[in-house]
Amino acid sequence: MLFSSVCLGQTDQYKQILLTKKLGREVRFYTKGYGMISDAKTGTSGIVDSLGNITFTYPFKSEISRLWKERFILKVKTGNSGGKTSLIDEKGNQLIPMDTFTFRTWENKDRLIYTKQGKESVYDFNGKQIIPFSDKIEFGSENRFFVKVKGSWFIYDFDGKQVSDRAFENDLRFYKGRTYISTGEKSGEVIDSNGKTLTTISDHNVDNINAFPFLVTLDVAKNRYGIIDDTEKVIADEIYDQAFVGREYIYLTKDDKVSIFSKKEAKVYSLDYQYVNPIFNGLFKTSQDQNNPKAAVVRLSGEVIFAKEYDRVEGLTIAGEKYIYLRKNDDEMIVDQYFKNILQEGFEIEKIFSNTIILSKDHIYYKFSPKDGQYLELKGFKEIKPQEMYPMLIGKNADNFYGVLNGNGKEIVPFIYDDIITFSGANEIIVKKDNKLGVTNHKNEPLTEVIFDKYIQDKKGIKLIKGKDLQFIYFTEQNDKNFIE
Repeated sequence: MLFSSVCLGQTDQYKQILLTKKLGREVRFYTKGYGMISDAKTGTSGIVDSLGNITFTYPFKSEISRLWKERFILKVKTGNSGGKTSLIDEKGNQLIPMDTFTFRTWENKDRLIYTKQGKESVYDFNGKQIIPFSDKIEFGSENRFFVKVKGSWFIYDFDGKQVSDRAFENDLRFYKGRTYISTGEKSGEVIDSNGKTLTTISDHNVDNINAFPFLVTLDVAKNRYGIIDDTEKVIADEIYDQAFVGREYIYLTKDDKVSIFSKKEAKVYSLDYQYVNPIFNGLFKTSQDQNNPKAAVVRLSGEVIFAKEYDRVEGLTIAGEKYIYLRKNDDEMIVDQYFKNILQEGFEIEKIFSNTIILSKDHIYYKFSPKDGQYLELKGFKEIKPQEMYPMLIGKNADNFYGVLNGNGKEIVPFIYDDIITFSGANEIIVKKDNKLGVTNHKNEPLTEVIFDKYIQDKKGIKLIKGKDLQFIYFTEQNDKNFIE
């Protein structure tokens, strides 16, 4: 039984292959409307759009890389501009003029730290200078810079405005708009991204502020952890071996037992288990190892919902609702928030998708929707390919041909093939017909013709071989993956 989900949409990879065929030149790194072309003989490079128009070529040996949206970095390798760099648009217009500089960016943010001759400035991707040249500039978060002026660091926003007059000795990194500054032994302060002090600590070594207003503390001499609040009220004494901060809870371990601090209730619960993982709504599954191979489902209070006798326990979200999957030996069930099994007796779970469950009974396959409780037969579908981890339904029809269905039972790859071979974590699949091989993907986009005699897989993709002819298809990563066997 496999849990799966999948998202459908036109792939950049297929568009890249179509553009390569149209131009008769290899298009690389195509995404969101643009790709790169290069000439192996001259070393020149260019930009191509989604219609196959070459929007820009640079006449000398160079390299072009995508920065963000319609923005690119041009690096020249020879000629009068050899070793220089420029920020350009899709037509090659220089937005930051050609010069000898290096740059740093923050992912999906149109800001660039520009370094030249030991000084640094910030530009936006239209070539406008946001922060003038300073001694040093660093990203503090996705919307803050630290700028060094005359030996001190100051906080600036992404519009280039200084947000605080407060000077800092070092540049800092904000997490969720906060950071901690140590001012001495057992003293410090939590500040926000505008430099404002949120709380002052005077009698604890703070180890982690990610659960603020609760803070994990550390007794350095004993290497033991505890918890305080932002007024330094002690919530958990520094007696724990380890402390892990989660979204809703802080997990504390001591002597192979776990205690859980609930942020919502501001209370510590002690459990008689080595460790637990959250499921939902205050429910947890207990940890499993060689000494304790079984799992239980328990509440924060320690109440046992399902005894410690299950081989697998997982929290699920199907069609927006929460469920728990439990497996004991060969018996499987899915229970709702009231712990009632949602499946009728006799049905076996084959695969779980984001909105549906694929079931079988008496060698017939069904699509089951927990939302409406309907069992719909997958007519003509005969057999699931065993041990198949691809996040769709791969198997045979009544005529013993292989194809692919999605979680709603819609045919994605037609049932015309003698075999289908998949690769872990990749969208691409090998299809086999009349002893010939080809490659398609989760959209049934023909990435190659079905004409090859053999293939070789490596970490990057698939090499297809026909006599002396070779074709290489790069793997693209699945957005949605199986998350349990």
